[in-house]
Amino acid sequence: MENITNVIELKSEYISQVKDLLVDLQNYIIEIDKYHLNIMSNDYREKYFNNLLQDCKKNQGKIFIYVNQNKVLGMIAGYVERYDDKDRLVYTCPKKAIVAELVVSKKSREGGIGTKLLCAMENYFKSISCEFVQIDVFAYNENAKRFYSKNGYEDRMITMFKKI
Repeated sequence: MENITNVIELKSEYISQVKDLLVDLQNYIIEIDKYHLNIMSNDYREKYFNNLLQDCKKNQGKIFIYVNQNKVLGMIAGYVERYDDKDRLVYTCPKKAIVAELVVSKKSREGGIGTKLLCAMENYFKSISCEFVQIDVFAYNENAKRFYSKNGYEDRMITMFKKI
């Protein structure tokens, strides 16, 4: 098992740093967005974090952070998928988890922090009997696609997009 000693559940004193990481990620997504559809609203930092936190609280989720010398170097947020009646018509609906966000600070990449965070989240999901984990990756984020593939994830659904 991966050593995850620097990985802890989110504590209130680290929330501001987590918000900063989410802003950094959104800025990166904006930068690589071929169609320039991604934006960052004025209230993104506060509202996006609060929405993510609420999703986790309502759906058996967690937020884990990687901390070194009181500095948050990475974060992961995930929760259990909710199904509706329509889903049950066409899908077996196993207990499936969603990794909503995973971000590691630019300066700390390539050090295994992302893998440690992912391992902590997967261990949590296993502990609550999830059978699968789903991660949506922005198509233009080649680094993320390589990272997830290296960690055993594979394509299941692909969203096609065309500007008309």
